[in-house]
Amino acid sequence: MADMDPDTAVPTEASPVLETLNVTEPNGTDAVNASVAKFVATPEGTALAYGSLVFMALLPIFFGALRSVSSSKSKNSSDMPETITSRDAARFPIIASCTLFGLYLFFKIFSQEYINLLLSMYFFVLGILALSHTMSPFMNRILPANLPNKQYQLLFTQGSGESKEEIVNYEFDIKDMICLGISSVVGVWYVIKKHWVANNLFGLAFALNGVELLHLNNVSTGCILLGGLFVYDVFWVFGTNVMVTVAKSFEAPIKLVFPQDLLEKGLGASNFAMLGLGDIVIPGIFIALLLRFDVSLKKNTRTYFYTSFLAYIFGLGLTIFVMHTFKHAQPALLYLVPACVGFPVVVALLKGELTEMFSYESSDEVLPHTPRLTHFPTVSGSPASLVNSMQSAAGSSPHRRRHTPSNM
Repeated sequence: MADMDPDTAVPTEASPVLETLNVTEPNGTDAVNASVAKFVATPEGTALAYGSLVFMALLPIFFGALRSVSSSKSKNSSDMPETITSRDAARFPIIASCTLFGLYLFFKIFSQEYINLLLSMYFFVLGILALSHTMSPFMNRILPANLPNKQYQLLFTQGSGESKEEIVNYEFDIKDMICLGISSVVGVWYVIKKHWVANNLFGLAFALNGVELLHLNNVSTGCILLGGLFVYDVFWVFGTNVMVTVAKSFEAPIKLVFPQDLLEKGLGASNFAMLGLGDIVIPGIFIALLLRFDVSLKKNTRTYFYTSFLAYIFGLGLTIFVMHTFKHAQPALLYLVPACVGFPVVVALLKGELTEMFSYESSDEVLPHTPRLTHFPTVSGSPASLVNSMQSAAGSSPHRRRHTPSNM
């Protein structure tokens, strides 16, 4: 799905767009024409780029999984996760494929400049909300406890009298405003400069929010989702040039990038290796599910979480090795899915807990009014849409009042 390279990585995660760009390529910067010499990365620069991408990929998975445990037990409806059912998982690869091919046609027919301008503004708003939600817990620890923390409310209504209806109802405080202010600065920096550091800040926030707020309801659903996207990734990377083309054309923070020429050019480097958010979020939500399963066992161990986490590192490392050896973009899920699913299953077999693992229902750990994913948004990154997850995240900072959703 995504890659560890400038060409492979775009998320499959919450929406078809994020999942659309899943490719891994050794070099994200192609020569503009035959007369321009193609940059050849040094071994040191390549190792630094790949190592940094692996490290950045692990951060949202680890912390997002930890936060998914607390969000599953939250009594605040605005912080409740989106639940992905087996039906959602089965149809997501089809939705993602249609979105990917649609983007491919758009980039072929319309001006790439104008499309990316619209996408920049769209992700500008989502990125600010996602980054603000990501920063909120850390800001609560950093700011002094005696800091005045006044409460505010932003309310928009429609109509009057008995027909009055709330359109927007946000409650927020001083700490939320500080988070939004810092996030807005990063957003402006990204829109104006498109700097890779700003891109990565937004990308990490999207990935962490996706892992935290997109919950698989059971292990079987996770296997269906990962299996379907395994086929999706292999087909669109090896069968056509669609994914690689879209990944190169799509200018949005839906991939993590790191320059291979950083040692030579510093922060102004421009030859990037990349990893798509889909290759982080999709395995990440499965790893988070296994952590919640560990918690449900009440054995004070995290066997399945650490097994799957190490399996992810192994799969990502294997992706990089194959890509670097054959100099060709790789579908990361080709290696990540067997590792992240196979290793925990083998451990469960050895421990005699396989039946218990597949009978575990994540929904048992949350309140009965947990919302379920019932539609797919237009931006992808993980089977529950990034848009929906970001909107859910936005409920935390600032907090949005919502009516308790009914079960579906």
